[in-house]
Amino acid sequence: MSGQTGIAFIGTGFVADYYMTTLANHPKLRLVGVWDIDPARLKQFCDYWNVRAYASREELLADPAITIAVNLTTPESHYPVNKASLVAGKHVYCEKPLAMTVEQAREVVATAEEKGLILAGAPANALSDAKAHCGDILASGVIGIPRLAYAEMEDGPVFLDNWQDWRSRSGAKWPGVHEFEIGCTLEHAGYATSWLVSLFGPVANVAAFSALTFPNKGPGTESLMLGPDFSTGCLTFQSGLVARLTSGLAAPRDRSLTIIGDKGTIVVRDLWDNRSPVHVSLVGARRPLRHRLLERIERQIKRKLPLNLMAGKPVPYPQAAAKNALPAYPSQIDFVRGIAAQAEAIAARTQPVFSGKTALHLTEIVLALNAGKRDYTPTGL
Repeated sequence: MSGQTGIAFIGTGFVADYYMTTLANHPKLRLVGVWDIDPARLKQFCDYWNVRAYASREELLADPAITIAVNLTTPESHYPVNKASLVAGKHVYCEKPLAMTVEQAREVVATAEEKGLILAGAPANALSDAKAHCGDILASGVIGIPRLAYAEMEDGPVFLDNWQDWRSRSGAKWPGVHEFEIGCTLEHAGYATSWLVSLFGPVANVAAFSALTFPNKGPGTESLMLGPDFSTGCLTFQSGLVARLTSGLAAPRDRSLTIIGDKGTIVVRDLWDNRSPVHVSLVGARRPLRHRLLERIERQIKRKLPLNLMAGKPVPYPQAAAKNALPAYPSQIDFVRGIAAQAEAIAARTQPVFSGKTALHLTEIVLALNAGKRDYTPTGL
């Protein structure tokens, strides 16, 4: 089909099926083929999805039909795959984090700039309808100036579940042992930091603490060096807002975001839900002022709202739910939306929202949180 952007996946593990599920939402993208270091897994993926398998990474990167190389490898492989893809002349979209060290991430960004290529990074959940909806409510001024935010990335005690039996749509095993080694912060904190940075701008300082609180994660993990399964950090933004972000694998599942302003509070129920309920409650909601505040929101979203909104009810979306293909709960994210935004930026010769520099900023924040750094200043945007 003319006008399509050719993409290819490097890595066909568990997360690749999330990308395949949501590729249907973006007809301007065409998956040319895929490659994986594991031949058996590559065949399983290609047989299920009926897609082309490349014989090697080099063959994939040499194909002129591919505009964007999508890096879905494990975090330790992000840097070498990103670098090789950029050197081969491909634009790159990378799963989080951009690299495992700040120095490597900076090198990847510099390489993209030297080559005149567009580098972009996951996660795409901050391109969701829910984030846009939350941004509109903030812009309306209904809660006043946002001063404080609490972000939760608690995935629950998955190590107590039957995670060894979990499979993706095409049959990939959930990489539990590897995720426990990497740590929940590197795996999940990006879903919250992407929202926070896109809503409130760059972070000026990170003060964090991390720990391994449950060293035994079950069979196959007894002798491993596991990453932190708990972290908490205070982020001070250049805009003045302060946020507390907690990531964990023990507390009950909670992926919410609470934003507190001068006049009220916004609560986003689930940052992994493309159209998560967004609740608003206002200070002094029972006074006549609530009517004027309600009218302000209605003008912003161009829709009438019930008066009991002021008691903390969900704010309806300004339009009906889009019929998008999304993975099943809990990962109801349009994973390919970030690639689509990158393709649009390439065509327009602009930078996408989550450009290489933004991905570097997010990577620095998450690495600082994971390491429990007490006073860290990330690279500015």
